[in-house]
Amino acid sequence: MARKDSEHQKKSMSLLFRGKAIFKPLNTGRIDERVACVREWVANIFFYTKNGTTIMIDAGYNYEKLEEKMRWLDIDPANIRHILVTHQDTDHVGALENDSELLFKDSTVYIGEIENRYLTGEIRRKVFRGFYKLPMVKMPNEKKLLKDGEVFYIDDIKIECILVPGHTWGHMVYLIDDEYLFTGDTIWFGADGGYSFISTLAEDNKLSVESLHKLEQNIRGRNHHISVITGHTGWTDNLDFVFAHIDEICKPFSKKYSDPDAPYDGYDEEDDTEDKARSVLLSKKR
Repeated sequence: MARKDSEHQKKSMSLLFRGKAIFKPLNTGRIDERVACVREWVANIFFYTKNGTTIMIDAGYNYEKLEEKMRWLDIDPANIRHILVTHQDTDHVGALENDSELLFKDSTVYIGEIENRYLTGEIRRKVFRGFYKLPMVKMPNEKKLLKDGEVFYIDDIKIECILVPGHTWGHMVYLIDDEYLFTGDTIWFGADGGYSFISTLAEDNKLSVESLHKLEQNIRGRNHHISVITGHTGWTDNLDFVFAHIDEICKPFSKKYSDPDAPYDGYDEEDDTEDKARSVLLSKKR
């Protein structure tokens, strides 16, 4: 179902959000020497490399140009053995589903134990206040289920799991090597700072806000410089910007929440090129 659902989202979401200035994905490229990303329409997937090991964070849509764009970054899909999944939505797991190109069929997938209930069919993913149910995700990969607060290592890469329910019931964010926080669809960056992620796509918006407050307390209590990297709206290392408006929920059909720097249609990838990917570091939000 992933390929059809990805194509459906490309068309329907483009029409729905075109001109709303809501999605501002990073183009394919590198944030620094450790973190690289691929743009898939409005979504970003990420790669973290340390001492010869590369892990993947989220697996994006069922997207035909994924292998090509990974080559822009000199990353071979065959070398990806470990994939962290923040949550199971189509734009975060599409490249793992049974009808994808199965570039990562031998990789181990790490996902929260609560989020895994979507994959087993125990619960169904609902959006637009429960009026629409997303297709069930099926994948061939070996899975390792994660608990809130769990810390583990892949080679010498340290990974800490932090549960942030709301967008989905088991959404997990990952703090890697105490310096890089990959937040999936937990935070939406507008022009003036971070908000709770898009209201129409959440299971429970009130819970999302509560989770963000707990996350802020957790992250501000660290003694490390932390870069916060979102799934759809870029990155920053300014924690005041990250948590500026977390009591508010991004309402995508209100002009208040539009970002004037966001593209008219995030599904138009004309400006995402190999030349830029190889030559320009991806700038942060202020």
